[in-house]
Amino acid sequence: MKKEETEIRLRAPITPVMTVYWFYRILIVFAFIMMFFPAFNPGRISLKISPYASLLTTGVSFSGITQNLGRAFTQGWVQKGSFILLMISAIVIISGSVFCGIGGCMSLGNNRMRKRGLQFSAAGSALMLPGLVGIFLAYSQVATTEHPSRIEPNFSSGFYIYSAVAILILILSLSLLLWLRTKVLEEKMRMEEKYALFLMFLPMIALAFVFAYLPLWGWRYAFFDYTAGGTLGRESFVGLKWFRFLFQNSATVKDIARVMRNTLIMSGLGLITSWLPMAFAIFLTEIRSNRFKRLVQTLTTIPNFISWVLIYAIALAIFSTDGFLNGLLSMLPFGPDSQINWLMSADNTWIKMLLWGIWKGIGWSAIIYIAAIAGIDPQLYEAATIDGAGRFGRIRHIVIPSLLPTYFVLLLMAIAGILSNGMEQYLVFSNALNRDKIEVLDLYVYNIGITDGRIPLSTVVGMAKSLVSVALLFFANRASKALRGENII
Repeated sequence: MKKEETEIRLRAPITPVMTVYWFYRILIVFAFIMMFFPAFNPGRISLKISPYASLLTTGVSFSGITQNLGRAFTQGWVQKGSFILLMISAIVIISGSVFCGIGGCMSLGNNRMRKRGLQFSAAGSALMLPGLVGIFLAYSQVATTEHPSRIEPNFSSGFYIYSAVAILILILSLSLLLWLRTKVLEEKMRMEEKYALFLMFLPMIALAFVFAYLPLWGWRYAFFDYTAGGTLGRESFVGLKWFRFLFQNSATVKDIARVMRNTLIMSGLGLITSWLPMAFAIFLTEIRSNRFKRLVQTLTTIPNFISWVLIYAIALAIFSTDGFLNGLLSMLPFGPDSQINWLMSADNTWIKMLLWGIWKGIGWSAIIYIAAIAGIDPQLYEAATIDGAGRFGRIRHIVIPSLLPTYFVLLLMAIAGILSNGMEQYLVFSNALNRDKIEVLDLYVYNIGITDGRIPLSTVVGMAKSLVSVALLFFANRASKALRGENII
């Protein structure tokens, strides 16, 4: 019976009401996304407000929207109350958008859940309208000051867009509520499993979009002569100039060769030692004392949650010229006569960075292997014990073969990300003595972009790195398919 109901549901035609629901959901998604884009900000009531300020920024950062208005406040050209009203109004609109978002999610459930969701959406869209009125009042106060040219009042087109979206959501919510009055409501609110799983996964999709895909919009800087604080326009467009500069300038080519050497060596050392978390997990699970096992696992996992800045502070306290190690050696009869600069020295930089990385991450990296070991069928251990296998025999013939699929997937993913060493570790440990050996590709992009201000060139290098990383990912996937018969993506 359930199978027949599913087939009927799959063959069900798209009704006008379903079309209205999807249009209603699209409007809610649009209203929620607009909060993060400055182009749609209805609260930019003055050109003195940064063009990069979104509605979310307007609602949470008073200093962010008034940083260019200090003299206007001092001279009395405009009152702070106008911008406090603007900030409160933005918070009201954001709250209304959140309510609409909740209602849109609930509209994926049964009729009873849809009714409650439509009530949320109606309340949220109704809440957005007073917020828009508040923004209009704030603009009116700014526009009617004695010196409007000093404030540069601006009425954003985002105000009309937000107004239209809020009114449409309100109309659709009320219309769908009236339609639901003719329907029989269930006893409890329920939602199909596929929609529930989608909503649980939705925050991860949003985070991936914001931090992984939205920054790709910044690639446009590679085609302009751009300096920090400048603007992009037809007069600053240079096409592929910075791409040619990357490969034609001898100094840049030398820097890229040096940085690639450091990157590949550090990544290669990481690949060579990638088996250590698996070995650590195996030996950790073989510890008989549960109390000691928990202690070791806790002590080795905690460093993963310590920032590299604090780790550098620990390294400074131990390995600097005035640190604990030099102090201890100076007290020994056979100790060195002079203090050794263990931390800032360029000697064995790659090995030192590798050891710091292993110490920080081995406990955390071992968790996935510990989980895999916990999933091994206990009957395999019993059968191996009956066949005469000891502890190391069980590790060799059961545990390691069970962990190898996981290890190979992680290894291939590490190969795909061979150009991505991260930046934080190398940034905090970098100094004038070890810079030639510690500067990896990510740190190089940061240095030429943020420190030197060559943003277009750093964008070109970042683009090249991303494209090569994607190519390596597909190569690793092909290798996995050829060697193991399984895809990793």
